[in-house]
Amino acid sequence: MTHYDVVVLGEGTGAVAAAIQSARSGATTLLVNSLPWLGGMLTSAGVSAIDGNHNLPAGLWGEFRDSLRAHYGGAEALATGWVSNTQFEPSVGAAILERIASNISNLTIHYNSTWRSIEADNNWKILIAKEDQSTITAAATILIDGTDLGDVAAQVGCDYEIGMDARTETGESIAPETANDLLQDMTYAAILKDYGEGIDKIIPQPAGYDASAFHCSCQTNCDDPKAHPCETMLTYGKLPNKKYMLNWPIHGNDYYKNVVAMSLEERASVYEAAKLKTLQYVYYIQNELGYKHLGLADDEFPTADRLALMPYHREGRRLKGQQLMKLQHILNPYESELFKMGIAVGDYPVDHHHYEKEVPEIDFPPVPSFNVPMGCLIPKEVDHLLVADKAISVTNIVNGSTRLQPVILQIGQAAGLIAAMAVQQGKSPKDLNVRLVQQALLDHGGYLMPFIDVKPEQPHFQAVQRIGATGILKGKGVPYKWANQTWFYPDTTVTVVELVEALQAFEDEWSYQNDFDDEAVLTVQTATDIINSIAEKSGKSTIEEIQANWETEFQLENFDLQRPITKLELAVLLDKTLNPFMQESFSVGK
Repeated sequence: MTHYDVVVLGEGTGAVAAAIQSARSGATTLLVNSLPWLGGMLTSAGVSAIDGNHNLPAGLWGEFRDSLRAHYGGAEALATGWVSNTQFEPSVGAAILERIASNISNLTIHYNSTWRSIEADNNWKILIAKEDQSTITAAATILIDGTDLGDVAAQVGCDYEIGMDARTETGESIAPETANDLLQDMTYAAILKDYGEGIDKIIPQPAGYDASAFHCSCQTNCDDPKAHPCETMLTYGKLPNKKYMLNWPIHGNDYYKNVVAMSLEERASVYEAAKLKTLQYVYYIQNELGYKHLGLADDEFPTADRLALMPYHREGRRLKGQQLMKLQHILNPYESELFKMGIAVGDYPVDHHHYEKEVPEIDFPPVPSFNVPMGCLIPKEVDHLLVADKAISVTNIVNGSTRLQPVILQIGQAAGLIAAMAVQQGKSPKDLNVRLVQQALLDHGGYLMPFIDVKPEQPHFQAVQRIGATGILKGKGVPYKWANQTWFYPDTTVTVVELVEALQAFEDEWSYQNDFDDEAVLTVQTATDIINSIAEKSGKSTIEEIQANWETEFQLENFDLQRPITKLELAVLLDKTLNPFMQESFSVGK
């Protein structure tokens, strides 16, 4: 039996992110992946049109996108379809993730392998069936669930929810009155390839084919004014190199079945039915719509039927975690303390796919961008376990925003980092200092707050993120179409009273009595006086040190005492002198 610091089980997007970050953070790590590819929904499920986070390139998501841009020759080369700014061939994405993973010395990956059993003793013990059908046992200090449906968490006894939550349980006014077990539709994606005009790639008519099932998937012979033009339906997921992602919800290839409680054999039967529907839709596009030159890509998935390696599950189990993220936390982030614990950010609206099954109607409100708190990854009852994919502790409504690829990449990255830190510090994940975890994420390119207007390449990005996470200086959320926003407004100013009240709200001992006009715009002089007064009490930087370092260490504009100080300068000044971010020390388990 080989012992690893961290074992990640699953084929999801979060699984590979967790394994990469765990190993990069110094933990010996094993990833057990049931497929020959890495990447989950990003690659193996064929959903290679990125939803959200175009302006929030956080952590591994930003690294992955940079690699795509390098491969294809720039950002514009990825903007091939109208649904996304970043679209790519699944095989290219899988190759990028494999290259990243292969360059990490303390990461072991078992492809085409499955876990058979999990036991908890002093360590986790996992029985693994490898590709050659031999079995091995691995032990781990920390176990990470990287499955799409939360199978590992369920296996080891975690409590979870399935389906829509009751309004009375979550306090979400738009939730249905009573709970149910209805999930979002799944999709078995396909990639079509343009083989050229005059080439006939029509597949044999699939069993049970009925053209009426796909009527109004586009405007051909359709009187529905909401139907898209057929060309728009196809270019929705247009990929580089004349390929098309087929993941179309409107009378397309979405499929409904709740497979969460099923055995693997039962699931396989459902997946075959979902595949059949996709093949029927492909045949409809070729035969009824006349796109006979668009055939299943022969250079994408290593499967006999040329369909994706796995289904795209939008929803499965949802962990009962140390913290539960609700719609209220997105709409009004500063009304609770959860925003202080952010480990991932997203900007996608609440969006559920319910095209194949009648469900209670929900009127989703416009939302700003958001962050995901650390406690959503950590179970309430089971220790030394983390969840790294869609099964995190969120409500059914919030899952519609957190389930997207860039957010799950960040959640996986955070899970891997938390696991490594827990091993190195000899602690349970729930007992780690959240601020130390967040600082490590910042050092790996992550975001804590979803500020759109202070970019990672800016020299004071980390200072703004840290001060934003304390709540002393807040951002303003703005719902905006399919790419919601939160603005820090670094070039604006604050008033004297705004700073004084924010500091006292943060720390009672940071109160400040002053003779200034409270409504006056804060100047450099007043800001340094206030901060110096607090600093002197705690033995931190003095006004002389502030002034001496203003232009050198702080890299800010001239030290003109009478001019207004910007929010950016104030954030850096607070960060460098009082360091309120590290003034707070807390864990999600307390």
